[in-house]
Amino acid sequence: MTAFSLKKELSCSFDDALKRVPEALKSEGFGVLTEIDIQSTLKAKLGVDFRRYKILGACNPPLAYEALSSVLEVGLMLPCNVVVYENDLGKATVLAIDPTLTMAALGEPALVELAAKVKEKLGLVLAKLE
Repeated sequence: MTAFSLKKELSCSFDDALKRVPEALKSEGFGVLTEIDIQSTLKAKLGVDFRRYKILGACNPPLAYEALSSVLEVGLMLPCNVVVYENDLGKATVLAIDPTLTMAALGEPALVELAAKVKEKLGLVLAKLE
């Protein structure tokens, strides 16, 4: 685990992970709303080479609705970012935001409980990946 994330080193390639992660997210009620290709963006905007790195914006609609119904400003922390990158060994690393350290930091009791649910689901997603 890093400062604000749950982390899993995979034995598969970056390309395989990009196929597996959305399916694992789906199994826990999440869908991928956005996909940001950092490698391509940095190449196009700055002309620099960077490792393969994608940010997936994952959303679990019932949980997002519950969070937004509690504190409208929580939308700043949505969707839940999940990162897939190619590590130095040529394998994939997956990170998921830890909402108990972000969303729950607002101090709203309903969000604290909800953040724990989201963290549990994201942990289950990572556990399904190899």
